[in-house]
Amino acid sequence: MSKPISPVAIGGFTVGALALLLVAVFIFGGGQFLHADKVRFVIFFDSSLNGLEIGAPVKMQGVKIGEVTDITLQIDPKAEKIYKPVVIEIDRNRLTGTEGKAFPRAMTRKEREANRDKLVAAGFRARLEMQSLLTGLLYVDFDVHRDKPPVFTGLEYRGLLEVPAIPTTADELRTTASAVAKKLNELPLDDIVKDLSASLREIKDFLASEDVKKSSAALANTLEELEKTVKTLNHNLEPLLVNTNNTMINTNTLIRDFKPIIANTDKTLTAATAALDRTQDSMAKLGGAVGPESALNETLEALKDAARSVRNLTDYLERHPEAVLTGKDD
Repeated sequence: MSKPISPVAIGGFTVGALALLLVAVFIFGGGQFLHADKVRFVIFFDSSLNGLEIGAPVKMQGVKIGEVTDITLQIDPKAEKIYKPVVIEIDRNRLTGTEGKAFPRAMTRKEREANRDKLVAAGFRARLEMQSLLTGLLYVDFDVHRDKPPVFTGLEYRGLLEVPAIPTTADELRTTASAVAKKLNELPLDDIVKDLSASLREIKDFLASEDVKKSSAALANTLEELEKTVKTLNHNLEPLLVNTNNTMINTNTLIRDFKPIIANTDKTLTAATAALDRTQDSMAKLGGAVGPESALNETLEALKDAARSVRNLTDYLERHPEAVLTGKDD
């Protein structure tokens, strides 16, 4: 008679099978199901990794968005070069849209490549930066550097997509300093020093020559004569300026004294013109005794025209008294 199967044994077998399944998933799947909200990339840095450790933060604009999960050295005997792949893991929940929701998760490699290419096109590059000067620890800075062209190594590492890296600030300074030093070393410094020494010697000989001494003496004499000429001009111009000033004062006085004379003359001419008008009226009444062609009538007309001309002249002089000295403008 067969023994009945114990339910405890069946339960234990089931639990053991589930445990083996979980272990298999961890071993062969690398625990990827625990990283459903994680995105991993590989970066090949040329800079020294001294100070970079597993667990070092990955930051964007100073905000931690992930961490370093793997650091490896790859040696290429053919190229005699050492590659340093660094795996970073970015938390998708740290990067959200304007609505506060995480971006859609890329399921296929093609979708992941498209997302990576968008980031690279936007200027995102990876660079090592110092966490603290005291500890010397490094972190991965993932930020926009549009002026730096993206450079890919084209190497495969565990099927991960590559993010382009750029040199650190210290490496750039060292590279610039090395380039400057190289250019300085390429300069013919010995020839430059010799030419400069020869030029200085020629300048020294020229300054000590007789021609320069004679030129200096001639210049000193010229300046001395110029100073004497200026003093003479100042001495001669002073009385001339005084006389000119006095002449202007006398002219203004003459014009001021001439104005009342012009005014009186204008009044006299006005009265004379009125008298002539009255005389002409009287002559008109005597039209029967004295004809229009009479000599007396012509004389009166001539006197009237003369008075009008004199009056016009006095009006002009009253408006422009300086015309007595300068003449009438055309």
